[in-house]
Amino acid sequence: MEQDCAYLDADGLDPHCHHLLGHDAAGLVATARLVPPGQVHALAAIGRVVTAPRVRGTGLGRSLMREAMRRAGELWQGGIHLGGQAHLRAFYESLGFEVSGPAYDEDGIPHLSMGYRSTS
Repeated sequence: MEQDCAYLDADGLDPHCHHLLGHDAAGLVATARLVPPGQVHALAAIGRVVTAPRVRGTGLGRSLMREAMRRAGELWQGGIHLGGQAHLRAFYESLGFEVSGPAYDEDGIPHLSMGYRSTS
């Protein structure tokens, strides 16, 4: 609702995915979904990255992404794909992602296809 996207988002992939959840004393504050290779992209994918408004600006989003990248790298080889909101390009680039395709619209929000290849 925060992004004015009142759309059903049931793609049926959740049972095949790994889900990272972050809690604090007040409840759930962060989540990310790790999608196996071949489900939405040839590479593993990170998606549904969300932090609660009250924890934004604390570094939790960066920690969440680093953990998602670490876990995806442990589970699957070959790199990571994400479809990131265009206004977060610099954030994802600071984590090592590079734009890998043209911009596109998803539910009225500009997005970028981005990829990450581990150097290890």
